[in-house]
Amino acid sequence: MENSTLKAFIPLFYLVWSDDLLTEKEFSTLKNFITSQSWLSKKDQELMLSKLDAKNPPSRVVLNSWKAEIEAVLSLNPTVKSTSEIAILLSDNNQAIKNNHIEFLKLENDLGFSGDEIIADFSKESNSFTSNQAASSSFEIEKLTEILDGEQAPIIKKVKSIISQPVFAYETSTDTAVYREKVFEWCKILAKENLGNMAYPTEYGGGDNIADYFAIMETLSYHDLSLVIKFGVQFGLWGMSVHSLGTEKHYAKYLRDIGSLKLPGCFAMTETNHGSNVKGMETTATYNHETKTFTIHTPHPKAQKEYIGNAAVHGQMATVFAKLIIGETDYGVNAFIVPIRDSNSIVLKGVTINDCGLKMGLNGVDNGTISFNQVVIPKENMLDRFASVNENGEFESPIPSDNRRFFTMLGTLVGGRIGIPRSALAAAKSGLAIAIRYSDKRRQFGPEGGSEVPILNYRIHQRRLLPLLAKTYATHFALKYVTKRFMVRTEIEMPEIEALAAGMKAYSTWSTTAILQECREACGGKAYLSENRIDALKNDTEVYTTFEGDNTVLMQLVAKNRLSEFRKSFGKMDAMGIIQYVYQNAKTAISEKNPIATRKTDAEHLMDEDFHLSAFQYREKTTLASAAKRLKKLIDDGLEPYDAFNVVQHQMIDVAQAYLERIVLEQFQLAIKTIADKEVKAILVKVYQLYALSQIEKNKGWYLEDGYMEAVKTKAVRKMVNQLCWDIRPEAVALVKAFDIPDSCLAAPIAF
Repeated sequence: MENSTLKAFIPLFYLVWSDDLLTEKEFSTLKNFITSQSWLSKKDQELMLSKLDAKNPPSRVVLNSWKAEIEAVLSLNPTVKSTSEIAILLSDNNQAIKNNHIEFLKLENDLGFSGDEIIADFSKESNSFTSNQAASSSFEIEKLTEILDGEQAPIIKKVKSIISQPVFAYETSTDTAVYREKVFEWCKILAKENLGNMAYPTEYGGGDNIADYFAIMETLSYHDLSLVIKFGVQFGLWGMSVHSLGTEKHYAKYLRDIGSLKLPGCFAMTETNHGSNVKGMETTATYNHETKTFTIHTPHPKAQKEYIGNAAVHGQMATVFAKLIIGETDYGVNAFIVPIRDSNSIVLKGVTINDCGLKMGLNGVDNGTISFNQVVIPKENMLDRFASVNENGEFESPIPSDNRRFFTMLGTLVGGRIGIPRSALAAAKSGLAIAIRYSDKRRQFGPEGGSEVPILNYRIHQRRLLPLLAKTYATHFALKYVTKRFMVRTEIEMPEIEALAAGMKAYSTWSTTAILQECREACGGKAYLSENRIDALKNDTEVYTTFEGDNTVLMQLVAKNRLSEFRKSFGKMDAMGIIQYVYQNAKTAISEKNPIATRKTDAEHLMDEDFHLSAFQYREKTTLASAAKRLKKLIDDGLEPYDAFNVVQHQMIDVAQAYLERIVLEQFQLAIKTIADKEVKAILVKVYQLYALSQIEKNKGWYLEDGYMEAVKTKAVRKMVNQLCWDIRPEAVALVKAFDIPDSCLAAPIAF
């Protein structure tokens, strides 16, 4: 390419050929541009077009020579920001290019190039950071830790100091009995430190602090997850069911002993035949007015209680969910305290307990099945906050509606759907800390004749781990928001909060499953060794996607809540209101789907939080309106509501996912606004941008189908994600160090 005028096109040619593939779109865009430039002679145009022959791509030697010319210009002109500026510096025909500067920028835009990424791709300086540079950080790690811990910092520090003690060294025995006893002993230590009773009222020995309880659960999750689940079953499910569903007489009788672990117990809800369908369970509690007792009975083997933590070895009592029968009337599912063992751990008469045996993970938890054969309990053992049997043997409830009473009862137990996703989040942080610290030190390959480089310097490795790190930070702030909403809840907000907690449980646990798999692969064979802990993290968190409700079922619950809110809003509108609603939506679509917006690719726009939020909100509103419209049509056409919901179930998941992604994005944005420290804020803004754009990239198929973005824009988004990964890479180790996971808990040799 001897003609110096034609050197103006070197940056463009290099960029479209550097991935060894010239797409039809790139070819036609460049061809149209070249043939439209009047300052280029016919001969020049033919020469230019000859460089765009897919059958005759430039050799590596030619590509390297082009790159060398561009790098030489950039080394002398570090402030350059676009290909047109590079073109001016490369070419002798400066004036012609200056006159067509806007057209060059438009071409850049049409090809989906971002000026910032172009410069980073070419600049030797930006591509030469060393492992030593990566080890330092531009912000104070301790300040970021303080932000992450927030008001719960004191209790988090206390828990970390306890689980760092030698007595909490990981149990390595493969004997399940030994492992279970070790976990039980750990729980006793935590109980003595008054951590188990943290959420209970102070008059019953507790700390009356639900926020600290959730922080304890999350922090314990840096250690052994069997301990976390055992702790959660005893003090959360068993203790909090007594506290949430019972009344003063139950508190006085049980809470102190539960909080001190003097009274180990279970939460017996799930049945073999009716896992997620709690309303359909078959265990019965039949009232006998003469003896003032209930008879708890399992009518057939498939109605047994299954997967019950603390049941196989340690539990002495259980909160049992059963259908209340008075006379011939079924009053629906209620909760009862049922003894299952005596204080010497002997199983009581009429109770049959079997060990679930070895599991995929969490083998330090003694899961079992429980069946009842005409087990008689006193009347006062009914947890009677929402329903009771009066002195005349009649059913009473402050909530007349059976449905509302049932969901109110379950709603009080929503705390589990906050504890589990926060535990999952901690497991994801542990996996990322191990994988990122390892990939910062592990060296492999490198330039010809040069030394090997850290594998985290490779763009593809950054791509594998850093968007997941960004998502983990985003999830952290979203779960803090859900916790806060739960703590200050009002009755009218409960349906929304329940749906939000259910959705975030699914979002966080699915995310953790994917993150740990990527961390395992990213660390190669080293992560397959048990000593490096990723196997335990993977296996123990697998069931989190099923705990507290199957994730897919929970996502349908979220979608139904969103449809309900949509229907409420729509139902309040008169004819004029509906017209206005449709008009506003149409106006939004017109403004956001115009050719300028759908093709806009400049860096300032792609990094703009208003663009991110608008894109997320648009997807949320559109998927919701689409699902509502389809449901209405199916029902109007004569389909039963149940069948109509069945037809659109796949859309329901999309509705829930879009809603949750918007919530997570929004909370990350709001969290950043509260940060005063400039350096911490600067890095978190980049992490936020990576989360936002990587989610848009993940959903690019939807945006393209809907016409919200054109291919040129989604391509620019992809390139910006690459650039953000590169920008964040030097801070990656510092970002995982900010989680402040104790070394004794992280434990993986490859992380040190």
